Amino acid sequence: MKISDFEYQLPQRLIAQHPAEHRRDARLMVIHRDSGTIEHRMFSDFLDFLNASDLMVFNDTKVIPARFFGKKRTGGRVEIMLERVTGARSAVAQIRASKMPKAGSEIVLNDGEIVLRLKERRGRFFVLDFPEPGVTAIAAVYGQVPLPPYIRRHPEKIDLTRYQTVYAEQGGAVAAPTAGLHFDEEMLEAIDKMGITREMVTLHVGAGTFQPVQVDDIREHRMHKEWFSLSGPAAKRILFQKQRKQRVLAVGTTSLRAVESAALGGEVRAGQGETEIFIYPGYEFRVIDALLTNFHLPGSTLLMLVSALMGQALMKEAYRAAIEREYRFFSYGDAMLIL
Repeated sequence: MKISDFEYQLPQRLIAQHPAEHRRDARLMVIHRDSGTIEHRMFSDFLDFLNASDLMVFNDTKVIPARFFGKKRTGGRVEIMLERVTGARSAVAQIRASKMPKAGSEIVLNDGEIVLRLKERRGRFFVLDFPEPGVTAIAAVYGQVPLPPYIRRHPEKIDLTRYQTVYAEQGGAVAAPTAGLHFDEEMLEAIDKMGITREMVTLHVGAGTFQPVQVDDIREHRMHKEWFSLSGPAAKRILFQKQRKQRVLAVGTTSLRAVESAALGGEVRAGQGETEIFIYPGYEFRVIDALLTNFHLPGSTLLMLVSALMGQALMKEAYRAAIEREYRFFSYGDAMLIL
């Protein structure tokens, strides 16, 4: 498979720069894999496609304010964008500066109140050591909302709440699990009233999710790592759902990757650690039967993932239809439900 199989031309005007007025105001494209048909609905219709016997998997990661502005000891300005959090006091980051700092140097925030140390350089990334009280606490005070690179504006007040799911709990992501942004409390309550089981996993989304594949043969691509966790009770309920042959629906590609990573040994097992699972056409899904997702970047691993679930031909047809009907794309855009 070639990277060219996953490219498409997207008009810039279709990249959503702001969220819809209300979370459920998004449009919803519904893909029926068995028949190959496509429906055009609103996200407020989402419940119409659920069954009481379903189990839904949500990612409860919480976006931290992962963009910092500081200075080198010599006075030069520095911009830091966390790539992923690797520990309570450590993170991998991209750095922008007129002259790149060297390993062992320091970056100060707020006139020296906080001092970060550049432990080492790994290609285009830096490993940063944070002082107490740690990455998440420092980010909450000194960081800014890390909007994706295709949102071409500065963060605004609305992003503090809307670039975060209403059920976010576990701090550590530097990008939002965007399929979950469409849910409000009222819809979650309606799902519960239908008798549908909701399970939480945690996968801390890294900035690597925005990186396109840069090799011609996609099988040669090296996937970025992300930390995930699946609890014992959640693993047991998901396993029981599969044993009784009922549907498991993932809310977002991050939820899907977490659960499929937990099942790489053959069945769903509780645990935590780093995953670099790469899902592309030919992958045999062990757990997930259906997926709610947004529209993804050309040439991205996430576009390859949805192609693995619904097939490349249907993926191309769906994206052509989305462009023709002017769906809104990417993080603040519209949704797709693959059944």
